[in-house]
Amino acid sequence: MKADCRAHGGAQAEAIGFYRAALGIAETAGVAPDDADEVKRAEAALRELEERAHLKRQTLMSARGLPPESWSPRFARALDIAAGRRRHYVQRPTVFTYPELPNVQYYDPEDFPWVPAIEAATAVVREELQALLSAEGLRDFRPYIQAKDGAVRLDTNKGLVENKDWSALFLCENGQADERLIGRCPRTWAALRQAPLVAIPGWGPTVMFSLLKAGARIAPHTGMFNTRLVCHLPLIAPSGCFFRVGNEVREWREGKLFIFDDTIEHEAWNDSKENRVVLIFDIWRPELSEQERRELTALFANT
Repeated sequence: MKADCRAHGGAQAEAIGFYRAALGIAETAGVAPDDADEVKRAEAALRELEERAHLKRQTLMSARGLPPESWSPRFARALDIAAGRRRHYVQRPTVFTYPELPNVQYYDPEDFPWVPAIEAATAVVREELQALLSAEGLRDFRPYIQAKDGAVRLDTNKGLVENKDWSALFLCENGQADERLIGRCPRTWAALRQAPLVAIPGWGPTVMFSLLKAGARIAPHTGMFNTRLVCHLPLIAPSGCFFRVGNEVREWREGKLFIFDDTIEHEAWNDSKENRVVLIFDIWRPELSEQERRELTALFANT
């Protein structure tokens, strides 16, 4: 009612605030079935007001010599958030939070000097993967989520517990290298050593081939530590394999690296008729100083 009154009185900004507050209460507390239509009406009214406000900002900026096509990407995203077109996703680590780190969904690979060398190794990495698959099939791949893993972050994916729809083959797991497997993938391991892997005894790095079967889906979830970034190098990526971090959905393309913050909500799905395989590894966040990395290493080392 407050939102309706403000909207009727021409106070659009206040109306938007009240509609958002009301809908937030409805989402968290729930509403009676008889109120469902009222919620839909409020959603429609909010969308209309947000779009009207966005058009007003566009007109203002254009009049001041800055039309939408000239906007910087971050400024454009800010106005999309203001207009309700995007959500403001933030880091939600489930185990350890390091303060004052930026909320960046996908990092630009061009900002990392080691990326071209790893992308250039895609063909040889895929060749070593295919040799493993030819010899062993999926026998050595294990379900990524195992029954002994009680991490809260995986609750949304409990249907994948002990399920090979999402499976992994680890070259290195929590800092423990599989020398036998590395011996069969020497060029893969050599290529990855060019990246700033999180080398902490008993904790990192983790390097794995991750397989998502045709038709499978990984529900939205967040990672445990925001002191690292996660990298995906797509090796087998048929059309129809998608990955969402925060607001942005991307399609995996073979040989094109993703670098993202996994403590921001993310999900994946494979709508193709083939299995998808990516090489996953974690790196230090570039914002951390050498001293901070030493401190974190001393804190997390399991020795």
